[in-house]
Amino acid sequence: MHHVAIMKKSWGLTDKILTGEKKIESRWYASNRSPWDRVEVGDTVYFKNSGEPITLKSGVEKVFQFSDLTPKKVQEILKVYGADDGITKRRMKDFFNLFKDKKYCILIFLEKPLKIKPFEINKAGFGAMSAWVTVDNISKIKK
Repeated sequence: MHHVAIMKKSWGLTDKILTGEKKIESRWYASNRSPWDRVEVGDTVYFKNSGEPITLKSGVEKVFQFSDLTPKKVQEILKVYGADDGITKRRMKDFFNLFKDKKYCILIFLEKPLKIKPFEINKAGFGAMSAWVTVDNISKIKK
């Protein structure tokens, strides 16, 4: 499967993926939704900043899923995986406050991130606010 992860540009995460500072893409949700149970080892994740074209891709090395989260569990996940998720110690409390009430967490371990020739996608049918898109082939949504 191919996935598109839409990133918040102000967080600068796509640059951190390319430099290797961010080795994990995490998604935190209040309810069970994509990419839960949809991303697997061997899949490809394409990354784009919101409002921009796709600029990089990465393979999926492994996936961890956590459910029934509590603030204590969120804190434990951040303690163990936060640095590899590109979260500095200085920002850890900020991210804990963002995620403390979430019930689901998906950790996608990235392998061999690669800058690619930028291209646009058509998100029609996935929801204008969708931050994650899953398709069997990226060519189906490539403009």
